[in-house]
Amino acid sequence: MRALKVWRRLLGVEGAAVEDVNFDEEREAVVASVRPKRDLRNRCPHCRRRCGGYDAGDGRRQWRVLDLGVTRAYLEADAPRVWCPEHGVVVAMVPWARHDSGFTRDFEDEIAWLATHTDKTSVSGLMRIAWRTVGRILERVGDEVAARVDRYANLRRIGIDEVSYRKGHRYITVVVDHDSGRLVWAYPGKDDAALEAFFDALGPERAHRIELVSCDAAAGYQAVVRRRCPQASVCIDPFHVVSWVTDALDGVRRQVWNELRKGGHAALARTLKRARFALWKNPEDLTEGQARKVSFIARANRPLYRAYLLKEQLREVFKLRGDRGVELLDAWLAWACRSRLPSMVEAGRKIRRHRDGIVAALRHGLTNARVEALNTRLRLLTRLAFGFHSAAPLIALALFKFGGLCPGLPGR
Repeated sequence: MRALKVWRRLLGVEGAAVEDVNFDEEREAVVASVRPKRDLRNRCPHCRRRCGGYDAGDGRRQWRVLDLGVTRAYLEADAPRVWCPEHGVVVAMVPWARHDSGFTRDFEDEIAWLATHTDKTSVSGLMRIAWRTVGRILERVGDEVAARVDRYANLRRIGIDEVSYRKGHRYITVVVDHDSGRLVWAYPGKDDAALEAFFDALGPERAHRIELVSCDAAAGYQAVVRRRCPQASVCIDPFHVVSWVTDALDGVRRQVWNELRKGGHAALARTLKRARFALWKNPEDLTEGQARKVSFIARANRPLYRAYLLKEQLREVFKLRGDRGVELLDAWLAWACRSRLPSMVEAGRKIRRHRDGIVAALRHGLTNARVEALNTRLRLLTRLAFGFHSAAPLIALALFKFGGLCPGLPGR
């Protein structure tokens, strides 16, 4: 085998010929002079069509390739510009690198794989590149892989939620496929405009095939779903519904505590103040001391105990599900309305406003639990990738990790 062919294998150069290999003493790096094969020259990097030459560009350029052992290596080649009827004057495509990149495809694919499996600081140290460069590489690889893979095929049941990725109320909206568990889409923001972008990418034909959508009760999300895919049933996540009533229960506890404190019953007020977590927890999870507190409240303060029973009864609604769950929900709404507890009456009104979505969740058994689980993993990924200053690299990394888009290791 000729030496130059061995170098082509070592450098991972596809669709190109190696002309010469030298060692740069100043940088202590291997530099290989290459040229694209004849049928890959003078092509637009965007549409890949053959185009007429425009000029020589800025002369010869270099691209970083994977290290040869402990030695850095570069490819060097001409970088002429071509004129494309669709994209105008652009630098000609090279088969070994993505457009507007100073790294080869293999180098960037390995960065994407490593960033998916370890933290960003380790990646930048191992590959000897700046940590900001890791983010830009993830964006490039993510854009190319996402354009090549159909992420929206066979969507029937989806979950929508938002997750915070940075201080200062920075959020991304995520869409998950309930059937496959994959992250389908992510976008900066948590308002209706963010979700509109998803349906724009999905298209009206595929939006019409969606049957069920799970989300929280955020008005913006529901309005967009009902406008863009009116045939889909919106399922309100039970966790958020129970949290409304839990907040109402805490409101009753605070009201009772204030009344006792102002009435001179300081000892009883302190007992109720410290019973907060006992009232919040599920009965099966109570410690012995917390169970005694709940029993004490049942004897000492009927209004607060009534609020506690309302919270537990609502949990039973979502345990039953189906038509029995719907019947129990309607009975619960009637009880909350006549409970004479202002916080619970208001919570009942809120639940009644979202009754259709709650009934859909009971009948179809669809919750946002899978989306919430993915959000937890996304927060961990955010901590591992600490240093991203925009959402784009994080979204690309999330699609690699949870969307099945991660490129394989070069040569495997």
